[in-house]
Amino acid sequence: MSGWSLLRNLGGVLRNAARSSSARPLSTGGTFNVTLIPGDGIGPEISTAVQEIFAASGVPVIWDTVDVTPVRAPDGKMVIPQKAIDSMAETKIGLKGPLATPIGKGHQSLNLALRKTFSLYANVRPCKSIAGFKTPYDDVDIVTIRENTEGEYSGIEHTIVDGVVQSIKLITEVASMRVAEFAFNYARAQGRQQVTVVHKANVMRMSDGLFLQCCRSVAEKYKDIEFNEMYLDTVCLNMVQEPTKFDILVMPNLYGDILSDLCAGLIGGLGVTPSGNIGADGVAIFESVHGTAPDIAGLDKANPTALLLSAVMMLNHIGLHDHAKRIEAACFQTIKEGKFVTGDLGGSGTCSGFTREICSKVQSALE
Repeated sequence: MSGWSLLRNLGGVLRNAARSSSARPLSTGGTFNVTLIPGDGIGPEISTAVQEIFAASGVPVIWDTVDVTPVRAPDGKMVIPQKAIDSMAETKIGLKGPLATPIGKGHQSLNLALRKTFSLYANVRPCKSIAGFKTPYDDVDIVTIRENTEGEYSGIEHTIVDGVVQSIKLITEVASMRVAEFAFNYARAQGRQQVTVVHKANVMRMSDGLFLQCCRSVAEKYKDIEFNEMYLDTVCLNMVQEPTKFDILVMPNLYGDILSDLCAGLIGGLGVTPSGNIGADGVAIFESVHGTAPDIAGLDKANPTALLLSAVMMLNHIGLHDHAKRIEAACFQTIKEGKFVTGDLGGSGTCSGFTREICSKVQSALE
């Protein structure tokens, strides 16, 4: 399956999941309103790059740019501004650059806050080898599906006594069944053959045991899909030995955070890996999952590929397939040619130069 087909089909799966709710992305006269969260560090640069490429393709999108710099709530905690929450509630569709959360007491993870606020229960990250961009691994075609709302990232921590801190891993049947259903529906919709649940139920018998049992239960309804169970450590070992043996991986939150980054490394890194999140009430947020890279912010060295490919996923999600195909093809061709790629991809190009080349290819395709 081509990269284009993968992202287009993913858009269909996310869209079908959203149809369980009456809510829809806000569209006026064929133009879609999208919440843009540029983020921190290199976020504004790569967000501008995406906007320029969208303009070159004539994508009918109106951006509602919001700032998510934390503000202090009445309880003293730093939280996302209400304006950003209201924008997402209205548009239902968001594109998000990287966010930085200060380390320390009183600072809420902004990414976690967004996931919880909009019940973004499934993170989907396609990791597929890019033609013309050589890595140590060939023919990688893996999709990680991560439960996005609970597990070790539930944010439930407290001090028992001085020097002893407890963190609660929360696993519920509702959330586990929901992401398992999503994973198998995704597999069937894309003609995928295999779903592997990743767990450590041999150690965490109750929490991971519940997640595993939910996946087993859902698998019974999808006899056409091969179902495997593997320990997290075994998956990591096999992933670096023979990644082509894997198809779709579904797992709890922390394991998904680890494995999705590992899979991204197989195809060239987080700088070329798209990501989408599907939530309740028709909300979906697409994002770059790399860091904010403050050391190169403002130096025109940032690589916008991850955010751009996530934006392609967004276009497929809202049904703008022609624009998605045109932009993705221009991006992959630019990477394959290698002349304008940035330093993280082995080149010496700039963010602005890479963007201009993609815009040129997009406009040529329109002629």
